[in-house]
Amino acid sequence: MVSQNIIDKLTKYHQLHLLKFYDGLTDLQQKNLLAQIERIDFSLLDLIKQKQKPAVKGRLAPLAALTVDEIDVNRSVYQKIGLEAIKQNKVAAILLAGGQGTRLGFDQPKGMLNIGIQKTLYLFEILIHNLLEVVKQADDTWLPLYIMTSKKNHIDTIEFLEEKQYFGYKKEFVFFYQQEMAPAVDFSGKIYLENPGNVSLSPNGNGGWFTSLQNAGLVEHMKQLGVEWLNIFSVDNPLQRIADPVFIGATLQHQCVSGAKVVRKAAPEERVGVLCLEDDKPSIVEYYELNEELINSRDCHGDLLYNWGVILNYLFRLDKLEEISDKKMPVHIVEKKIPYVDDNGIAIQPDQPNGYKFELLVLDMIHLMDHCLSFEVIREKEFAPIKNSSGVDSLESARKLLQLNGIEL
Repeated sequence: MVSQNIIDKLTKYHQLHLLKFYDGLTDLQQKNLLAQIERIDFSLLDLIKQKQKPAVKGRLAPLAALTVDEIDVNRSVYQKIGLEAIKQNKVAAILLAGGQGTRLGFDQPKGMLNIGIQKTLYLFEILIHNLLEVVKQADDTWLPLYIMTSKKNHIDTIEFLEEKQYFGYKKEFVFFYQQEMAPAVDFSGKIYLENPGNVSLSPNGNGGWFTSLQNAGLVEHMKQLGVEWLNIFSVDNPLQRIADPVFIGATLQHQCVSGAKVVRKAAPEERVGVLCLEDDKPSIVEYYELNEELINSRDCHGDLLYNWGVILNYLFRLDKLEEISDKKMPVHIVEKKIPYVDDNGIAIQPDQPNGYKFELLVLDMIHLMDHCLSFEVIREKEFAPIKNSSGVDSLESARKLLQLNGIEL
């Protein structure tokens, strides 16, 4: 039986259609559907009215990076500091792996994608091997590895990694948690049903990684281990260096509470988030938020002033993350193609965007930090994102970069 409280809430937000097929569900399905409805944050629906309002940015200014040349001069110092922090169990790695490989024609967890040509080489495999290199450098100090999954791929991810014996990583140092979910809606704000017994829910964006970690009780777990720093990275960049001792050491040496690996932009108009200052605080500004003047502005040496593109490899101090965790992060409303069932219960697979998803972005966390070290890495050595089925940032382009770095495929 549906409680009056749920009926009142659905009526208030014009979402009574979520119960359209309720009477035809089994008792278990009814219970599951009501539990989903109870967990929905209906206040997100109010944000749709504000979607057309342009985002207001503060006063922007360039933020200088610690360049590759500057890093090389002090590499041994930074590496020593970083390795010492790792050996003292102060560093944990956070793998953001909640996505599916749908855009690549691969309807499984993205980390299970085989990026090899003549041999099998999974995304999960190469990332874990990169982390194992740090374990070896740190005299066999095993870093805790926390893997964020989603409701859609949680079981598949765990079963896959168990089957592959974690690709050599010690099982007792691997921990899983699920990303929080948010409802998907049509353009008028009506929440979709994925099927008659389930609300259409999707992961709430990579910016939800820390609150999901908190809700899973793993922050306290980290503290018990002595962890002070979290290096977060995405599953789709097989070249990135994880828990890089030089990056960690440089961030500590420069007394920053956060750090971001960056690459020089390939061109002024490259579609990448840029690390800069906004109202004197670090900020990541998306390419479409920069006007032509800022995009093309250069310093006296002819270098772009807004030149440092982020690659989703960040370092955060744990106590600072806890400090900002109760602050409201902006919610991004993104147009997506959302499968759903119509009023007759027929499954529809749209071929065009048909609604919105609500996402938090990790880049917004940077602006809540007091300072952030902009740490340059060489693009060809650490940035091979796999996002598209072809062309730029595709499996094909990533394979070329992997081979350029001597990785057998």
